[in-house]
Amino acid sequence: MTDLERILPLWHELDSAQEDYVLATVVAVEGSSYRKPGARMLLAQDGRRAGTVSGGCLEAEVARRAWWLTAEGPVVERYSTAADDGEMPYGSGCGGVVSILLERKSTAAPLLAAMETAFHARIPLAIATVLEGPRIGTRAFSPGETAGAAELQVLAARGLARRASFEQRVGFDAESQRVWVDYRSARPGLWIFGAGDDAKPLLAFARELGWFVAVADGRAHLATRSRFAEADTVNTLPIADLPGNAPGIVSPLPTDACVLMTHSFEQDARILASLLALSAPPAYIGVLGPQRRTHELLQECARLLGFPATDNRIDHWMDQFHAPTGLDLGAASPATIALSILAEIQKTLTAATGRPLREVRATREILASS
Repeated sequence: MTDLERILPLWHELDSAQEDYVLATVVAVEGSSYRKPGARMLLAQDGRRAGTVSGGCLEAEVARRAWWLTAEGPVVERYSTAADDGEMPYGSGCGGVVSILLERKSTAAPLLAAMETAFHARIPLAIATVLEGPRIGTRAFSPGETAGAAELQVLAARGLARRASFEQRVGFDAESQRVWVDYRSARPGLWIFGAGDDAKPLLAFARELGWFVAVADGRAHLATRSRFAEADTVNTLPIADLPGNAPGIVSPLPTDACVLMTHSFEQDARILASLLALSAPPAYIGVLGPQRRTHELLQECARLLGFPATDNRIDHWMDQFHAPTGLDLGAASPATIALSILAEIQKTLTAATGRPLREVRATREILASS
């Protein structure tokens, strides 16, 4: 579950009761820190809070001082995560400095509303926020328009186009002020084609990550809401009509991941053919089972789509898929298999290396010193 999913219920409760609150947002990190820019925490006056801005070392200190710090408006505060016996006080041992924007309801409410809309619509959002001076807390969103903040709107649009966060100084009233653009990618989506028992841990892991999850299967007695209560959608596939005639049921976004695990050759072939027929295929397509079976599935896909099953075509399709799906983690149970699949999807969607962090960090240190 993401910070936002934890924050929104508390926000709605406080908003309905017309109570004030403080939103804390990590806007910059110097050195090492558990949470990165974009992490958020919502604070209620009665002590309740949702979300995190660190690994647990800063939350209490941020909550203790947030209300009087924001009495006159938004403010950016710096907190250290150095060890307790060092010069900085809140020690987690990470050895970094975290800058946190603290703001009340008046400026936080439009931000939370925009984030909620983008989350449920599963679209990316870029937020340009002034971090200093008399305009601190002023924002623009892309997509979206903010009257009287043309400079911010340009920066937000740039963040959306680049798909990246950045910081820049902007001139307001002949004075240069710091602006942070926070790019938030679309909520990841996982389409699980197959409603057997082995789909349940895959659903559980993906929902814990805060992903949108759709479960679909041609077997109505398996694809039920009672079996997959945590899924965003559960659908019975019209297998005989596939590929082609299932609008909204087989419709992943280009940023989504799909995993085929029906354990039925006919179902997998027709679902796979439907995915191949999409004008914009999903970012990840994983097929459970050996490569030999996937090769045979693709030969059937070619027949269903009216293509000659040439070796070149099959090889081209094979290159697009993750078959067998998952990373080599020594998986043997449904839960460990699900973990290996989710790990490969996360690696693929984020274009990460999948290497141990100690190796990645060692390589970066070598490059930095050369």
